[in-house]
Amino acid sequence: MYSISELWIYPIKSLGGISVSESKVEIKGLQHDRRWMLVDGAGRFVTQRERPAMALLRTALEPSDLLVFPTGKQSEPLRIPLAPEEDTMERVMVDVWGDRCASKVFPDSINDWFSGILGQSLRLVMMPNTTRRRADGRYAPKGQYVSFADGFPFLLAGQSSLDDLNRRLLQPLPMNRFRPNIVFTGGGPFEEDGWEGFDIGDQPFRGVKPCARCVVTTIDQATGERAAEPLKTLSAYRKIGNKIRFGQNVVWLGEGTAILRVGDVLRPYDGP
Repeated sequence: MYSISELWIYPIKSLGGISVSESKVEIKGLQHDRRWMLVDGAGRFVTQRERPAMALLRTALEPSDLLVFPTGKQSEPLRIPLAPEEDTMERVMVDVWGDRCASKVFPDSINDWFSGILGQSLRLVMMPNTTRRRADGRYAPKGQYVSFADGFPFLLAGQSSLDDLNRRLLQPLPMNRFRPNIVFTGGGPFEEDGWEGFDIGDQPFRGVKPCARCVVTTIDQATGERAAEPLKTLSAYRKIGNKIRFGQNVVWLGEGTAILRVGDVLRPYDGP
């Protein structure tokens, strides 16, 4: 049997994630996942690739606020309203992997906080519900949209895949190196690569593209320090062409309202 063992959201792209027991499913991904993002003066997205210290900024959700707080510092968290008055916010175009997206900018007090912590002039933006950023049409079906995530609305990873990797490493790594949304137990290592899709309850999902991994996986999410693993080991047996694969990018084919919960059963089906 396959079942969900973990659900994760990452409200601000490339900051710390939040483990949740359940989450609403939306066309752009799990609710609140990567709906906020830090950009530089040119409006280009900023991630741990350039700023590993972003890993040290944790996030938490309250009923009306998103909280951000630096690891190990005893200070009041930064509070960001989940539903700000968008009419009062400046509209800007931002860049995510070449996609130009209409966004709303938060006030200077919030931007100055991030700039001071990370040592770079940054602005925090949010993706309004009216923004439609298309998922990569080379792989995703028509009519699929994505938040500020790299390319697709959901990332699936199997616990067996991580266990297989960890058996090859001198120092085992946690799943947070791969920043998935849905972690499942059951099946064999990397079995998700061959899934054409899967159902969770009556909700259909489709696997569209194995996830090519980048240098973010080499950043310790507890310390912000960078090392060679896991890409060094993965490259020896998970490299196809010039891409190192771990996890499966996924889209949701359902409609209406859906909730995913830890413990839900997955029913996969394989592609040709």
